[in-house]
Amino acid sequence: MLADLSPLIAATAQWLTRAYPASGGALAAALCEVQARQAVTVAAWLRYPTQMDAALVAMAGPGGSGRLDGVTGADAQGGEDLDTYAWRTWVDEVVASWAACLLTDPELARRAVTALADGGRTTCEPAEFRRLVAPDAHDRQAAALLRHPDLLAPVAELHQEPLLYRLGPGRALIA
Repeated sequence: MLADLSPLIAATAQWLTRAYPASGGALAAALCEVQARQAVTVAAWLRYPTQMDAALVAMAGPGGSGRLDGVTGADAQGGEDLDTYAWRTWVDEVVASWAACLLTDPELARRAVTALADGGRTTCEPAEFRRLVAPDAHDRQAAALLRHPDLLAPVAELHQEPLLYRLGPGRALIA
C-alpha cells in the first residue's frame, strides 16, 4: 500500500504552477515550482500527519482538481488527452487551499513549518523550506502570480479556517 504522499504532492504542486505560472523563463519556472512544492509538502504533512492518514488518502483518492478548476476558471482539460489529464485526479483540494494560504502569508508559513518540526516530523527542517518561509527577491519575482494574495484568495478561502484551527495555540498535529 502506498503510504507516502508523493503523487498527491506532485499533482497538487503541478496544478498550482499551471494555475499560477511563473513569469520569466526556465529559471523562474524552476523557482516557482520549488516554492509550490514546498508549500504543498507542508500542507500535505499538516493535512495527513500519520502514515495511516497517508495510506487512507492513497486508497480513497484525494478528490481531484474539479472544484479548483471551477473556482479559478481554469480549463481543466485544455487540450490534454485522457492519459495526460489523469494526474489531475491526484490533486487534493484542501492541500491546494492550505498551500495557497501558506504562499500568501509568510508568518502562517513559518508557524506551519514550526508546527511540523514540533510535531515530530523528523524530516522537517526550517532550512528545507527556506523558499517558502523566507523567499528572496528572485523567488518573489519568479512566483509573482503564485504568491499574489488577491489571485490566490478564491483558492485559499476554500479551506482556510481548518488550517488556522489546526495551527492555533495548543493544537497538536496528531489528534
